[in-house]
Amino acid sequence: MAHATGLILSSSSRLLTLSLSSLYSLQNAHQLPLPPGSLVSATAPADFSDTQTLFPFLDSDASAPTRLPLLLLKRVVSGVQPTGSIHLGNYLGAIKNWVTLQDTYETLFFIVDLHAITLPYDVQELRKATRDTAALYLACGVDISKASVFVQSHVRAHVELMWLLSSSTPIGWLQKMTQFKEKSRKEGGENASVSLLTYPVLMAADILLYKVSDFVPVGEDQKQHLELARDLAQRVNYLYGGRKWKKLGGRGGSIFKIPEPLIPQVGARVMSLTDGLSKMSKSAPSDQSRINLLDSKDLIADKIKRCKTDSFAGLEFDNAERPECNNLLSVYQIVSGKTKEEVMEECKDMSWGTFKPLLADAVIEHLSPIQVRYEEITAESAYLDKVLSEGADRATEIAESTIHNLKQAMGFYL
Repeated sequence: MAHATGLILSSSSRLLTLSLSSLYSLQNAHQLPLPPGSLVSATAPADFSDTQTLFPFLDSDASAPTRLPLLLLKRVVSGVQPTGSIHLGNYLGAIKNWVTLQDTYETLFFIVDLHAITLPYDVQELRKATRDTAALYLACGVDISKASVFVQSHVRAHVELMWLLSSSTPIGWLQKMTQFKEKSRKEGGENASVSLLTYPVLMAADILLYKVSDFVPVGEDQKQHLELARDLAQRVNYLYGGRKWKKLGGRGGSIFKIPEPLIPQVGARVMSLTDGLSKMSKSAPSDQSRINLLDSKDLIADKIKRCKTDSFAGLEFDNAERPECNNLLSVYQIVSGKTKEEVMEECKDMSWGTFKPLLADAVIEHLSPIQVRYEEITAESAYLDKVLSEGADRATEIAESTIHNLKQAMGFYL
């Protein structure tokens, strides 16, 4: 978006774009005559993702600006499966970045419980894991005054959109998915469930359902699935959008916006503690391979003490022959809040015997407030239920509009 020099109103999108000086002038006057549902944005210097800083609506009857729930120009959606324990890889690769994104975007973060049933699972554990995952979202810093938090299955439009998209998805696209090949092989080929093949379509529905999912925070291993979502959006737009949709009474144009990935440069893919070439994973057989967010201090220290390293002298980033070294330094960089250069200067001459306790202390210190907040949240069952219910209501409001548009464009009787 170009920098505005004054006030611009688009009646079709009800979007107001203000220069910083114009915005502050209106704030000082306590006047902001906006049509209902307008979006307020102010262009500002770009941060790590070249986004816009957005400001709250003003209460014209108050003596000072009042912060109301924000309607932001850009929307971000993301989620984590409630299978196993949320670990450091989930946190550093996804959830920690959400906390930053929620200050700049309208954000929807959900627990993807429908994805959790594509492989054999413990039915008794699913309910508890779903609530625990939601509690950890909040404990990690997701702010419900800025973000909607909900359970995927509580918004039925996810499944409905998946079915609608499936009718336009060539089966060859799904059979090429790397994760399907790997996981179906582990499940014994023909014994693998159909949901394992089609769950990328559900993932596409998760993204496209929320209309303007401009950016989707994903790990590097999920880029292929996001590409499928982009391909599906373009295919559906071609098959049903434009003049075809307009002839059926729709607005015409594109039905779906094409989402873009947000992949942070650091921590995008945290690797296993037992193999620096494998991603840290909930499904790995050995718990030693990961640091879970709720691990005790002693267990964290023990896992780091026993993690795989190498016999090279000193420590360094970006040496392909030292994947474990690069992984552990990257983790330390993020949890300590230091720059790559600062970490390199501090650690370049260290031995593993010196660095491992340093890393353990940094991880423990970083996770301690999360663990305390988690205990507080899980002790208030009614509070968590309320958060998830309100989040699902907000998500449903957006999702129903998307479903209506697509069904209209596809020729359904509405």
